[in-house]
Amino acid sequence: MAAEREHWGSNLGFILAAAGSAVGLGNIWKFPYITGENGGGAFVLVYLLCIAVIGVPVMICEIALGRHTQRNPVGAFKQLNPVSCTMAHFIGLCFMLSGLFLFCFSQWGWGATALVIGALIFRYRWILVGAMGVLAGFVILSFYSVVAGWTLGYVLQAVGGQLTFANVAEAQEHFGVFIRDVRWAIGCHFAFIVICVLIVYHGIKSGIERWSKVLMPVLFLLLLALIIRGITLPGAMAGVRFYLSPDFSRIDAQSILVALGHAFFSLSLGMGAIITYGSYLRRDQNIFTSTLSIAALDTLVALMAGLAMFPAVFARGFAPDTGPGLVFQVLPAVFHQIPLGALWAFLFFLLLLVAAVTSGISLLEVVTAYFVDERRWPRRRAVVVFGAVIFLLGSLCAVSVADWSRIEPLHRFLVAAFGTTEASFFDVMDHMASNWMLPLGGLFISLFVGWVWGTRHAVDEIRHGSHNFADVHLMSLLAGLRDDPSHNSPAHVITLASLWGIFIRFISPVAVLIAFLNTIGWLDFT
Repeated sequence: MAAEREHWGSNLGFILAAAGSAVGLGNIWKFPYITGENGGGAFVLVYLLCIAVIGVPVMICEIALGRHTQRNPVGAFKQLNPVSCTMAHFIGLCFMLSGLFLFCFSQWGWGATALVIGALIFRYRWILVGAMGVLAGFVILSFYSVVAGWTLGYVLQAVGGQLTFANVAEAQEHFGVFIRDVRWAIGCHFAFIVICVLIVYHGIKSGIERWSKVLMPVLFLLLLALIIRGITLPGAMAGVRFYLSPDFSRIDAQSILVALGHAFFSLSLGMGAIITYGSYLRRDQNIFTSTLSIAALDTLVALMAGLAMFPAVFARGFAPDTGPGLVFQVLPAVFHQIPLGALWAFLFFLLLLVAAVTSGISLLEVVTAYFVDERRWPRRRAVVVFGAVIFLLGSLCAVSVADWSRIEPLHRFLVAAFGTTEASFFDVMDHMASNWMLPLGGLFISLFVGWVWGTRHAVDEIRHGSHNFADVHLMSLLAGLRDDPSHNSPAHVITLASLWGIFIRFISPVAVLIAFLNTIGWLDFT
């Protein structure tokens, strides 16, 4: 007989764990630099709008799927998968026709991949969406742990006083040497995987929930310390104004799509993590308010990260739009010019490491939950085995991060089969997960909940622990009259649930599809 499924010890534990999954390198590393590249405050407003109208509705879908089925992503879709589905067959046919089309242009690798996916859709229908979520978690952690390993390495180097750079050029040179050093790259990557394995090894309550309750408060305290230090520097207010003052002349269609894509990635949507965490929820826990809390915490961390960085960057006269190098190549030079700079550098990279760990354990849990639920593996064996497999795959990313020279046979194969143009295997894995798996996963989850499982069944699930979501008129709720029967008559139909249903059936799929087509280059708004 299968063991009783573990559940979160408290609603707070779930919120902190799910927020920790969402809060990661994307919030603290990526969000500040894409904000700098897209004009500051105006981009922040667009990002917040994308979180509210796209991110939150899709997150509600994922949590509802997980809690209703009490299964991992594959098990969730297997349990709800209809015997026959016209929409699934149509999608499968589209993939197969795309494969034949690609063959006409000698795109043999992509053509064969499209044909195989189309055939699998005909065979397994929506179960394939769950499988893609598990695979996405596996792939993302393989390269994510490499970047997290760099962060761990910089924590150690900050302790050793090695992050002392007079200018950005020195910091850039050091970073280039650091990521090419196989001993550092593999060693730190391995250490990060071990940290994640040790936490997930102990299960939901004793492992993930216990550490989330420690790591998330630590993360906020570190952010607050860095913000206070940054805004007290001479000239820091220029950075605050840049960050919080909207300049809508810098916003175009491309900026909106960047904000939409990051909102999706930032909330850990489409990668199976939220479905998996939702599967450990009890029926009496409020999905709607939990989702709002998770999104609010995730967004707050992203906003605080920008407030921690931009004042310091401006105070020392550096450019805010330096791109991905902002964290590893600009900030070390900034910290060196600040009193007690080694301490602030240590605190910042420790903050980055904490964020990486909270996301890393959720990605490892996705893979672990699949083998525990579907293959009946003991948790401890699943964690150790797939921690090791992810380490080996990530090692290919780590050794290739500068170029392909160390794994040239793999490069030649990918070029011959898929015409790969990425600079390294690290970039291939990042491109495959971020540009294909996540948006497609989010798109198919929206379609499945909105049109196949049905918003009515989803709302029935959400109603457990959250009657206000479906049973109270929206205007009554906003006016504070939710308990007044005269304001909740059957004639009223504009509830939170009805708005959510409209978004999940129409707006979210269209928005994600447009962002996806732009990301892969089939729709150009530049």
